[in-house]
Amino acid sequence: MKVNKRIALLIPAYNEEKYIRRVIKNCAIYSLKMIIVNDGSFDQTAMVVKNLKESKKYPLILLQHTRNRGKGAALDTGFKYAVKKGYQGVITLDADGQHDTKEIKKFLQMVDKEKPDLIIGSRFQNHQGMPFIRLATNYTTSWIISWLAGQKVEDVQSGFRYISNKVIKNIELKTKHFETEPELILKAAWLNYSIKNIPINTIYHQDFVSEVNKFTDTLKFFKLVFKSLVWRRSFLRQKISDFQ
Repeated sequence: MKVNKRIALLIPAYNEEKYIRRVIKNCAIYSLKMIIVNDGSFDQTAMVVKNLKESKKYPLILLQHTRNRGKGAALDTGFKYAVKKGYQGVITLDADGQHDTKEIKKFLQMVDKEKPDLIIGSRFQNHQGMPFIRLATNYTTSWIISWLAGQKVEDVQSGFRYISNKVIKNIELKTKHFETEPELILKAAWLNYSIKNIPINTIYHQDFVSEVNKFTDTLKFFKLVFKSLVWRRSFLRQKISDFQ
């Protein structure tokens, strides 16, 4: 397939020395620039990426945080770099090998054919192997965010997505951790950007350890919900003011 070189792959990474090499090698078949944001890892993640970059076999950009700032902050760093370099958009995926890199082509094809502003990879059509508590949590949070957004988004916690340059430039993110992903969806929906869902598989390794903290990240999510009510009220007031 013909690949749009104006799209970059954005991969936030925190302590992923075990899997990131494989993820990078699997992504290389698309010949797209890969923006790796090392979010203050204390393992060998940065060294693995540096070695691959120095081999000149892979089109890598390594951006570094000196301390762990959260997934949302890592994504935001990558977004700013992509806008600065004039990319049409980015496809984000996780560095832990949970996302099947073969499915990147589905995102590229949808961008080419339908030109949406945001594509969310949905695991709900194929959730075999997903822990029950994770499945139940994702269903609940997706229902809440869809209600607030005013349109159905199947998997708001999915990190496998396409985000256009237009969305990145026009949305100011307020959060810094895992709640950034639903925040982006909410604000894109309120701005009437085109949002599509696309089915994806998810890979759960036997030794997979989630960086999501069940207590603190759930608390952050519900804080996001309450904040979003304020944001939405402010957004609607501004919209009415602009119309008048």
